[in-house]
Amino acid sequence: MSAAYRFTPFELPPETVALRAEVRAFVQEEAKQWNGWQIGHSWTGFDRELSRKLGERGWIGMTWPKQYGGHERSALERYVVLEELLAAGAPVGAHWVADRQSGPLIMRLGTEAQKAKYLPAICRGEAAFCIGLSEPDAGSDLASLRSKAERVDGGWLLNGRKVWTTYAQDCDVMIGLFRTGFSEEHGKHKGLSQFLIDLKTPGIEINPIKDLTGESHFNEIVFDNVMLAEDALMGVENGGWAQANAELAFERSGPDRYLSSFPLLPLALAKLGESVDDPSIARDIGAMVAELTVLRQMSLSIQNQLENGETPLQEAAITKLLGTGLEQRMPGLIADIVEAQPLRRAGDTLSEALAYLIQVEPSFSLRGGTNEIMKMIIARGMGL
Repeated sequence: MSAAYRFTPFELPPETVALRAEVRAFVQEEAKQWNGWQIGHSWTGFDRELSRKLGERGWIGMTWPKQYGGHERSALERYVVLEELLAAGAPVGAHWVADRQSGPLIMRLGTEAQKAKYLPAICRGEAAFCIGLSEPDAGSDLASLRSKAERVDGGWLLNGRKVWTTYAQDCDVMIGLFRTGFSEEHGKHKGLSQFLIDLKTPGIEINPIKDLTGESHFNEIVFDNVMLAEDALMGVENGGWAQANAELAFERSGPDRYLSSFPLLPLALAKLGESVDDPSIARDIGAMVAELTVLRQMSLSIQNQLENGETPLQEAAITKLLGTGLEQRMPGLIADIVEAQPLRRAGDTLSEALAYLIQVEPSFSLRGGTNEIMKMIIARGMGL
């Protein structure tokens, strides 16, 4: 049996209070121009100008060394910034992936040249990253992917397809996982490598995929004899499986895995007024707040482990599984509580936010790994 799961609770230190007030004031001013539909997008909303403003304030790459454009602030200060942005439904998608996982991966495994090229641009809010993992024929079994990167004179030749890649049509760089080797002796997990890919490279075709809302967040990316330089390799050749899994711990444990629907809650409370006479409504709101409180403690605990150089894959899987479950329930619960109609152009912030979130919430348990994959990781952590 594996060691017990570790979720050590702790509170944010008092010195983060002033930062929270600063971020909240900034966000409240910016939010004056957002309608409910935009707020519903939360961290998947793509706004390069807002990302640049956040970069100017030092709120991207906050924990990174100053030599790479960072600000050498604490992980807990960064967490406060994330909470305030997510609570307001700020459209931070233009830098979110880069700040959350691509930048930390480059910081940990990149060459000095890669760090100097990419990290300062991320900190300025000028470099948008996407992740190339899923493939049309691989499903949730990433280790069965077939897109290849072959060594050739002068570098690497890429062929294959990626799918469900968020905002690839608007991004600058992809960190893609490709097959660089395979042997029955070592298994399919050992022959994968990651690459830093400029999405303007010849041979890359990006095909947006329209979703239920009529928007195109996802994409299919086709690689047709795409030539990359030798230094495009990210980390260790054939070590991409472990690298990608470590990266996913950042993706699955953050506050974005339980706060995507959160902006609905303060909007609903404002609509209900100061007092709630119906005990069932008070109970439902209390249950949501209780779940959010527990998930926040779990997420903060994982953040502490990541900062200590640990890789809490199982803990992140539990947090992601429970967090996205709450995110999926919240739009329906809040619509019932306030008896609001989800309408895109209602002129009412809550109705417009509901209109978006009710359509997209089924996807919340897919992004970052399906529930089935999360349960498998959890079972392995329990020694089953």
